[in-house]
Amino acid sequence: MASMDSEPVSMELLAPAGGFEQLRAALLFGADAVYLAADRFGMRARAANFPLAEIPSAVALAHAHGAKVHVTCNILMHDGDIAQLPDFFRALDAAGVDAFIIGDLGAFAIAGRVAPRVERHVSTQASVANAEAAKVWHSLGAKRVVCAREMSLADIAAMRAAIPADLELEAFVHGAMCMAVSGRCLISSYLTGRSGNKGHCTQPCRWNYKVGRSSAEGASVGSDAQPPHGAAGQPIATGEFLLEEEKRPGMFFPVEEDGNGTYLMNAEDMNMLPYLRELREAGIDSIKIEGRNKKAFYVASVVGAYRRVLDGEPWESVAGELLDVSHRPYGTGFYFGEAHQAADYDGYEQRTMHVADVVDCRDGFLYLLARNRFEEGEQLELLVPSAPAQAVRVGNLCWLPGFGPDEHDPEAPATVEEALGRATAQDWVPVPLANRSCNLYRVQSEALAPVGAFLRARRFRRSARHQ
Repeated sequence: MASMDSEPVSMELLAPAGGFEQLRAALLFGADAVYLAADRFGMRARAANFPLAEIPSAVALAHAHGAKVHVTCNILMHDGDIAQLPDFFRALDAAGVDAFIIGDLGAFAIAGRVAPRVERHVSTQASVANAEAAKVWHSLGAKRVVCAREMSLADIAAMRAAIPADLELEAFVHGAMCMAVSGRCLISSYLTGRSGNKGHCTQPCRWNYKVGRSSAEGASVGSDAQPPHGAAGQPIATGEFLLEEEKRPGMFFPVEEDGNGTYLMNAEDMNMLPYLRELREAGIDSIKIEGRNKKAFYVASVVGAYRRVLDGEPWESVAGELLDVSHRPYGTGFYFGEAHQAADYDGYEQRTMHVADVVDCRDGFLYLLARNRFEEGEQLELLVPSAPAQAVRVGNLCWLPGFGPDEHDPEAPATVEEALGRATAQDWVPVPLANRSCNLYRVQSEALAPVGAFLRARRFRRSARHQ
């Protein structure tokens, strides 16, 4: 049962940082550490990530906030990758990073040899699910093991009791989960040629598949009968169950399970907010939020929710924050039994929409960078660190011409800071509607907010077709 008390829980809060915006959000909303990737060797190649030359700036920013930086190096390694690692690890060491997250034994050895100052954490890609494996990694120099996602709380507690006291345990607690064993999936590579184990997952486990039987004349699924051959040209036996993905008509994949139009591989998102005390009691030292492909608003919302509960707020008073951001149906993964799939549909829903970033707060005004439209008189909510959202009514809405992505005057200000510094009171134009994305607006408000807070509108949105 979820804990009901409101005592602080002592665990590191480890947050994703897919780029500088996400990094700043994670730090402002209470992350103790962040994990990020350079432009190579990370499992989230579609995230903005950080060019190697920008890692020192990211580390300096995190350290200024008292947070550590863990850099992922956890793709499936081939010889061509291994050859690049010594210089890569040395550059990260020089940048001051605190830890490497590594899944490959060869990469682990190289990191220990060329950058011994930096802690080595064993990635979930290594599927460490027992104490003997954890002890071997520790003997080789691991400071921390990221628990395999298939472990239950009881499994983790048993492993904690059997491993050295100075070997830390980290576990995922929130975000999108993969149906494959600790993320080691071949489906994307098989269907599209883009390997999830190289950071290029196309998420085919989220696609909608029809299921039917093949016949002697052709496959029974799909609008056009095709010869009974699979996606790779292999023959298909008569009567065999087949999958046909909705955007790939005529391409068939043998399966073992019956159904009709099911998202049978589509894992629920994880949400362990009610169970933080149980995680601590099982021996977890660091809780990890998934989401290096997520936007800064998502990172701020989720990190802020977990921070508040770790600091002592009852989870019941914070739980709604995790419904306000984009999410699939929530579950608890393997912590309390078998994980469940969201078999009805793939898609997200959210109760609020991010409408603006706070870029300044002074003289009774909130200065805003618009992300989605909002209007004069609308009731919005101000998302700030370490506190419930505050109500803000849009009043005296004004727009600042001459700045934004559609402004092509070479003399126009290039940054938000420059635009605000040059603006006079007469430059702000009253408008009924903020409808220019990435333009500057201001609203009159007595609310106080730090730079990096967010404004959201309570608008329900669902981005999937239900069956």
